[in-house]
Amino acid sequence: MSFDATGFPPELLREVHNAGFSSPTPIQAQSWPIALQSRDIVAIAKTGSGKTLGYLLPGFIHLKRCRNDPRLGPTVLVLSPTRELATQIQDEAVKFGKSSRISCTCLYGGAPKGPQLKDIDRGVDIVVATPGRLNDILEMRRISLNQVSYLVLDEADRMLDMGFEPQIRKIVKEVPARRQTLMYTATWPREVRKIAADLLVNPVQVNIGNVDELAANKAITQHIEVLAPMDKHRRLEQILRSQEPGSKIIVFCSTKKMCDQLARNLTRQFGAAAIHGDKSQSERDYVLNQFRAGRSPVLVATDVAARGLDIKDIRVVVNYDFPTGVEDYVHRIGRTGRAGATGVAYTFFGDQDSRYASDLIKLLEGAKQQVPRELRDMASRGGGMGRPRRWAPTSSGRDGGRGGRNDLGYGGRGGRGFSGSSNRGDHDSRDRARYNDGYRGRSSSRSPDRAPSGRGRSPVRSFHQAMMERGRSSPTPQHKSPFRERSRSPLGGRRNFGNSFDDQLGSRRLSGGRDDGYGDEEEEGMIRPE
Repeated sequence: MSFDATGFPPELLREVHNAGFSSPTPIQAQSWPIALQSRDIVAIAKTGSGKTLGYLLPGFIHLKRCRNDPRLGPTVLVLSPTRELATQIQDEAVKFGKSSRISCTCLYGGAPKGPQLKDIDRGVDIVVATPGRLNDILEMRRISLNQVSYLVLDEADRMLDMGFEPQIRKIVKEVPARRQTLMYTATWPREVRKIAADLLVNPVQVNIGNVDELAANKAITQHIEVLAPMDKHRRLEQILRSQEPGSKIIVFCSTKKMCDQLARNLTRQFGAAAIHGDKSQSERDYVLNQFRAGRSPVLVATDVAARGLDIKDIRVVVNYDFPTGVEDYVHRIGRTGRAGATGVAYTFFGDQDSRYASDLIKLLEGAKQQVPRELRDMASRGGGMGRPRRWAPTSSGRDGGRGGRNDLGYGGRGGRGFSGSSNRGDHDSRDRARYNDGYRGRSSSRSPDRAPSGRGRSPVRSFHQAMMERGRSSPTPQHKSPFRERSRSPLGGRRNFGNSFDDQLGSRRLSGGRDDGYGDEEEEGMIRPE
């Protein structure tokens, strides 16, 4: 219950007190005694609960007991899902192991191998690695894991989500069977239980909180706002303006493209920067350092920043796009309200997310948060049941064009900036589906319907639209469409016209037309009932 009761060496206790910690967190208090007895552990606790020191400090004690030669390979191996989390663990290991003269290196992709290989050749006690890069170096035969006797899988659930299970199993084959294995995870799904049963021997399971039921941090005030896609950007700017100047805020998006687009739009007024998987490691490090220092107080990110990222004083998290499940939602909002602080999370929720409404309501009620009436209405309609839903007018009477995951209200597929164009767009999409089917040689007994004129249509027409309307008035030739070939060339940025060519193809996909490879994002489309 206190650091003095741990029996840690004086130099280690000094580092802990210098860091300003008054007492161990629950996960540390429970897992340290078990780890110090060399038992295998499965520890399940929410994000921001101090799991990193939960396995690092016993690892230091283990190192002192073994006294291995670091030039023959590491004694402690920590596997982590992302570069950011790996470098963060390394920073903690260096900070707390400095006075104990413990050496540590970090192996991760997206950075040159040279400096990492030099560290290994020089000899290190602890290796923190992402599975992909460690496998690369193992295949080069530049590292030996024969001395590893303390293995940690951090954020195990996330590593499995990211498809790292084959790499993890390959790495574990290189580690001696006589070892201590510790698995730290925020959730306890079936996949994690299976790999725990395979890799751990008679483990002690430490649960902090109810692991059978996903729970959000109660220190975070959660606001769920049911919005049309076209309203999201305006609402985001209102939230950012309402915060104190310089407050650190993370905005989560579902696609890299949207991430860059939002950051560009917000950077002048709010000092935003973007981070996602397509950025080089040096860019990601620079952006994170700018964010930590407060020079770029708004970080726009994909889920690469959703787990393990520990940055102090994040006041607000905004889910601009809802993630692909409530588990990721819990991890995203867990970037705020860490280490005993409080935080605020805003989440924009649309009809396309309705399949998650019931689970989200359970989560909100469990954390004693307010549940909006519109969210309950969505859940009572049965959600999306995992299938694309046909769009129907909302209770507010607002026309519901869906901008998709890649949406600013004016750039996404179907996210129209004006309401009157929806009917016209749907007629046109059906016409074009028939038109293109005829060009592909399918038999069509009737000529395409003439699209209704006028109603809420933008006067701007693209080249493709003009040519298609010409095509409707002439017989449909039975040969390959020249427009299909032409559409493969880059079309530049999408415009928000009510019936743009890409918009209609998005609608056609859902209404039974086959995917011809248009567009660069895998998205669902939504159309009105016929």
